[in-house]
Amino acid sequence: MTGPHRSITLAEQAGDTLDANWYIDKGVQGLLFVCGLSAIVFVVSIFAFVFAEGAGFILHDMDWRGFFLSPRWIPTSIHHPTYGILALLAGTASITLLAMVIAVPFSLGTAIYIAEFAQGRTREILKILIECLAAIPSVVWGFIGLAILNPWIIHTSDVPIGLNIFNCGIILGLMTAPIITSIAEDALKAVPDTYREAAEALGANRWQTVSHVVLPAAKNGLLAAVLLGVGRGFGETMAVLMASGHSINLPESIFDSVRGLTATIAAELGETAVGSTHYRALFTIGILLFAITFFINMIADWIIRSPRRG
Repeated sequence: MTGPHRSITLAEQAGDTLDANWYIDKGVQGLLFVCGLSAIVFVVSIFAFVFAEGAGFILHDMDWRGFFLSPRWIPTSIHHPTYGILALLAGTASITLLAMVIAVPFSLGTAIYIAEFAQGRTREILKILIECLAAIPSVVWGFIGLAILNPWIIHTSDVPIGLNIFNCGIILGLMTAPIITSIAEDALKAVPDTYREAAEALGANRWQTVSHVVLPAAKNGLLAAVLLGVGRGFGETMAVLMASGHSINLPESIFDSVRGLTATIAAELGETAVGSTHYRALFTIGILLFAITFFINMIADWIIRSPRRG
């Protein structure tokens, strides 16, 4: 076919192709929107379920002062059951604090080395190893604390039991380190190369550039990485259950056995009568954990979005 008829046919084909691409583009946009919306729906649904199960305890059975300030968690007492989470909260906080003391220097140092000093194959190997570390299941970490760190702590520290804050803090620190390292590396990589080039043009060496230019510019992202690690530590269950000793008491040293909030839910929920006061109290702990982790993540998000200063 020649002449104007051929031109019209080619134009129609081009128009059909554009229409098909437009529909595909809109379809992909719609699919991504549904995926993003589903995450919100799932989170809201989970919170609604947990709150519905714990609302009865909060509204009718909860002694607010005793719940937060009493260290006595004795929900199975026949004559006088008590629901104080102070010891559980102190156990979770002490384990998380020790884990951050261990994880933060290690994680930030690793992130700085990978982002600013490592080259080529070394960088790729380190990133793969960190990803492998993050992929280890929490129950495996719990076994490491139970079978390896427990006898080692007993032998080296002269304590009767090695399942304590020290053991659990080491395990939880190793578990949270890959998350902090990954996010911290992204924050360092987000610093524009022009900052580094300007510092080197002024005569700064590599470490001076990192310490005086890159780290201050990335401080919001680094702080957010630490906060997300804290949130990860508060929410860990299985490793804490296996390595902490699972003893309800207010800790006085890092060699004391404690029990965490998450470990309490995991250990007791399966043997509790559905709808009982004890059952609803465990869901109230779940609400508290949800609120704490949500608050930590909101602060981290706010820090990331806030403008850089200084």
